[in-house]
Amino acid sequence: MLKSLAIAGTAVLGLAASAQAETLRYAHFMSANSWQNETIFEDWAAAVEAAGGEDLDVQIFPAQTLGKAVAGYDNAVNGIADIAWTVPGYTAGRFPLSQIVELPGLFDTGAVGSCAFQKLYDSGALDAEYDETHVLFVHTHDPGHLHTANTPVRTLADMKGLKLRRPTQVVGDLLTKLGAEPVGMPAPNTYESLQRGAIDGYMLPWESVESFRLDELSNYHTVFGFYALSFVTTMNKRKYEALSPEVKAAVDANSGMEWSVTAGRGYDEAGAEVLAGLRETSTVIELSDEERATWDKVAKEASEDYIAQLNAQGLPGTETYEAVQGYVTACEAELH
Repeated sequence: MLKSLAIAGTAVLGLAASAQAETLRYAHFMSANSWQNETIFEDWAAAVEAAGGEDLDVQIFPAQTLGKAVAGYDNAVNGIADIAWTVPGYTAGRFPLSQIVELPGLFDTGAVGSCAFQKLYDSGALDAEYDETHVLFVHTHDPGHLHTANTPVRTLADMKGLKLRRPTQVVGDLLTKLGAEPVGMPAPNTYESLQRGAIDGYMLPWESVESFRLDELSNYHTVFGFYALSFVTTMNKRKYEALSPEVKAAVDANSGMEWSVTAGRGYDEAGAEVLAGLRETSTVIELSDEERATWDKVAKEASEDYIAQLNAQGLPGTETYEAVQGYVTACEAELH
């Protein structure tokens, strides 16, 4: 079955070839050439098709061809896409407990972060946040770092006044405490904004520097685990409930922890390769121990502030944060 579709016309041809097939349209915002498209999306599609039989056709729509990144979750809710891979935090305040996993210093790898996030979801703690859709799996990327075009950042003082792309409001609050001026935008918009000089830099994990071609514009990279973005792959609820028993079983068999860790580990592996390349072509800055302690103190304050905000709203902020810490410890042991 054809899986990656860049234009809707190709999808029509696929449907004509198999008029009786159950079709699932899977949308994401990475390019068709990205490792995510192959390892997360196409591999998932192949696994579900193999389990669901010849009458199942999973069609992949990359690069925002079936809706903008910021609207990813609502596209799944409304059935514009049957399945969407998106960032919960692109909608500020809508997924407050999920975004706890974005706080700095919780974990060191995407695999562990993804495992912990999936355990949090499996515990039922996030059911209310995703009750409009049927979640297949959740994950994180590895910790994100600071990348700038022309300004090396070696101290906290160097952050002052820099306009930096932030992925979510939670990360933006941290950047404000660090002295920067956060600018909210989804990852695909970063290249144009940096090229125009609208921002001085951005927050992304290592692999995304290359995935979005930002290595072409970025001369400096400061190593500090500012955050780890949360992701969800989720399905239109009506579509899921209408699936045949065979197809539903195939989808269920490819939901949960296995694909969560696959996605997180993919970020780890791709990131290591990109970092090695950046060390050869640009300046990678390691903070001094003294400077890192200062940054860590501010990051801890930002985390405490976010948890306090959740508690003040009547949400179990402290309880959920402590649960994530426990899941991280368990995942580190399980994935060792």
